[in-house]
Amino acid sequence: MAPNGRDEGIPMTKRNRTIVAASLLLGLAGTAEAKEYKVAMLNTGPDGAMVFSPSYLKVAPGDEILFVAQDKGHNAQSVPGLAPPGSTEFKGAMSQDVKVKFTKPGIYGYECMPHFALGMVGLVQVGAPTNRKQFEAVTAKLPTLARARMTKYLAQVK
Repeated sequence: MAPNGRDEGIPMTKRNRTIVAASLLLGLAGTAEAKEYKVAMLNTGPDGAMVFSPSYLKVAPGDEILFVAQDKGHNAQSVPGLAPPGSTEFKGAMSQDVKVKFTKPGIYGYECMPHFALGMVGLVQVGAPTNRKQFEAVTAKLPTLARARMTKYLAQVK
């Protein structure tokens, strides 16, 4: 106790201030929660026929995307070669919703398997576009409509 009879607590020395600041930062770091986004699988949407909406999303590592089979006859799945090295591929069932958690930074391309050649593709950017050169090289080999749309979405990646 202080001479005035009041409890003054712990003296705020430089070391104690550092400990308090570090504790606050660690406490705040644990409060961030992953977000969930929704992408609709559509027969017709903003970009025309056979689309995902939105077709481009930028998310943070750990966020999830729920691909919603709003119109039947679609699925969402990874496009081979259009994901960061070491990432996990995904494949949703036909006419079923699928939830995917994106953990590795980079660019991910996805498709609707039966409508891939019709350009039903989308792009997710997770943090920094670490695999952009590889992504561009593979995109150049896609079918014409898929390549045109993927190139349009890739232009939004910063």
